[in-house]
Amino acid sequence: MASDRWDADAFRARIDEVLHSFVAREAALFAAIDPSLAPVAAQLEAVVADGKRLRAAFCYWGWRAVGQPDSAALVRAAASLELIHSAAVVHDDLIDDSALRHGRPTAHIALRGAVRRRPRPAAAARSLAMLVGDLLMGLAGQLFATSGLPAAYLGRARPLWAILGRELIAGECLEILRTGTEPDTGASLKVIRYKTAKYTVEQPLLIGGALAGAGGRLCEGYSAYGLPLGEAFQLRDDLLGLFGDPDRTGKANADDVCGHRPTALLAETWRLAGDDDRSRLRAVLGRRDLDEDGLRTVREVMWRLETPGRVEDMITARVDEALGALHDLDVPPHAADALTTLANSATVRLS
Repeated sequence: MASDRWDADAFRARIDEVLHSFVAREAALFAAIDPSLAPVAAQLEAVVADGKRLRAAFCYWGWRAVGQPDSAALVRAAASLELIHSAAVVHDDLIDDSALRHGRPTAHIALRGAVRRRPRPAAAARSLAMLVGDLLMGLAGQLFATSGLPAAYLGRARPLWAILGRELIAGECLEILRTGTEPDTGASLKVIRYKTAKYTVEQPLLIGGALAGAGGRLCEGYSAYGLPLGEAFQLRDDLLGLFGDPDRTGKANADDVCGHRPTALLAETWRLAGDDDRSRLRAVLGRRDLDEDGLRTVREVMWRLETPGRVEDMITARVDEALGALHDLDVPPHAADALTTLANSATVRLS
């Protein structure tokens, strides 16, 4: 990066270059084991093809905010967090039985063609997708370890990887355990915190900071900024999941309702709903054959109870909290500017 001015597109291009070349090489080595592995190798590359690269960006600025200069090795280390995200996406789509991601078939749907003549092809494709996610998680560790940063730097950050993995999987488990149960806002916010907020913003910042040798006070500030911002990011996803344009989000609007997932949007609606509205919601939540009329029913209840606006207020409050924490941090002005821009791009978006 030629200057300290934050250029999101240029940074994304750098991350994409690292990811695409690294995964293409690993996919080729994987496919070379046996020709029948080619479709699985193709999914490795497909899964990392797109993304906002926010996790890499937060890791990068966790490093730069300590006062460290731009570094190609750090960019490689930051890119490894996108492979964790890719692994989580594959597993999440599998758990939720989502058919679309970025407007394309998800891994477990795309891989059906590779096993269409096998017994129970859908189950076989799901198994292959699970293994794609597992392999991506392993590749994330490999890219991080071979990033080119000194071993002492990597050693400072390695314990945070265990925390990231534990909290991410805990969040996924909590979502599964809460799916289909009576909606509860507190429980939904806990799922958000562990499934998304920590590994999207807080942990990437802390890993970048640990690589750079950040002190305890700065790390506390990273958490104070990262946790509310990560929650706001997922709350925006909840709104887009039901009210966004599928052509922009690349996902189906009905997924959260069909899956009866524990979103804060649904929980707030349930909290405010009377008996009649709860009956309407019960009639459609969790229905795999949900049609447009059923989806319209859910939206109408939410609009009448003004829960989309309440979730917008929750997003605004969390962004304000994050930016307030950032204001209190003693970081270089260019880092503060970049983290402010990232806060807005993470929460003010259409996809």
